[in-house]
Amino acid sequence: MVETIRLGVAVMGNIASVSLYAAPITTFRRVIRKKSTEEFSCIPYIIGLLNCLIFTWYGLPVVSNKWENFPLVTVNGVGIVLELSYVLIYFCYASSKGKAKVAMIAIPILLVFCITVTVSAFAFHDNEHRKLLVGSVGLCVSVAMYGSPLVAMGPSVIGIPLSILQLALHCKYRKRSVQESNKEDLEKGNLEKVELCELGNGGCGKECDNS
Repeated sequence: MVETIRLGVAVMGNIASVSLYAAPITTFRRVIRKKSTEEFSCIPYIIGLLNCLIFTWYGLPVVSNKWENFPLVTVNGVGIVLELSYVLIYFCYASSKGKAKVAMIAIPILLVFCITVTVSAFAFHDNEHRKLLVGSVGLCVSVAMYGSPLVAMGPSVIGIPLSILQLALHCKYRKRSVQESNKEDLEKGNLEKVELCELGNGGCGKECDNS
């Protein structure tokens, strides 16, 4: 009974995960149709690819105990195909600047995977430590994958408090500037008045003071 429940949950989890990885298909159909990436970010798909690679490696017998995590291999194997397709399509239709950005992000991501594989395979000699290392890396990558769409609003989030600060400083120093300007205008007006009196009365004196 327990094994049946476990199998059912695993199947439902696989279906949900594949649906998640397949969700951007409509977006990339539009990219192919318009032959343009429309300047949206490629970061979520590259991190998604790393996530699938890490958890596929986690499910293989090298890390896990035999095929105890075989469902991970199947779902993330499909994820690798889909995410890699998204990245390649993005690369094909991106501008020169966009292609350079893809390369700059993808190369370090693949290095992280290669380092994880190398260390887990050769530095550790038991499944428990291998699973701990690969699972920890996979956990961090998963958090990054689900948080990566926030890059679209990251500059706005940072810009809002900075804009508020800029407006506050502008209002504060603008008020002081207006007061100083009014003071200078008043002093200038008084000086001009004195000069006119001196010119008109040949030394003004008491009459100028009373005017």
